[in-house]
Amino acid sequence: MFTYYINQNISLKFPELKDADRIFQLTDRSREYLREWLPWVDFTKTVENSRKFIQISRQDYIDQKSMVTFIVWKGKVVGVAGFNQIDWSNKSVQIGYWLDKNYEGKGIMTKSVEALTDYAFNQLSINRVEIKAAVNNKKSRAIPERLGFVKEGIMQQAEWINDRFEDIVVYGKIAGLA
Repeated sequence: MFTYYINQNISLKFPELKDADRIFQLTDRSREYLREWLPWVDFTKTVENSRKFIQISRQDYIDQKSMVTFIVWKGKVVGVAGFNQIDWSNKSVQIGYWLDKNYEGKGIMTKSVEALTDYAFNQLSINRVEIKAAVNNKKSRAIPERLGFVKEGIMQQAEWINDRFEDIVVYGKIAGLA
């Protein structure tokens, strides 16, 4: 099983079916908080939905389409971060992430995204790492800004979230320029 150790408290691990209950619990208790920016939350209604997400994530990893990891803090799964898309032809990845609301403010997500960026450049020989976030999602945007990603532009009305279109900011980081 893949585990990437970031520091003594934080690691990223490959999703396992035994994590379905925990990941559903995190989603369910942070539902209102998460659904403001993540449209998939409304479709995650049961542990079985989380189990299916894990199965799809594992298959997409085998197929080299994505690499989802669960964020582990002090031995507990507390969120998800990974490469939502891997474009091998163009040597680029898109990072996506979410964290249980009870674990914010501890630097967990910043360290996790920093580690994934490093992993993409140094282990996968990726050239470009991209992060997208809604313009008004200040907390999510703070991560790439804190890590020195370049704000490349805004995609107008690019995502349908909770019965409204949201403008999306695109951030990028290039290997060798990081």
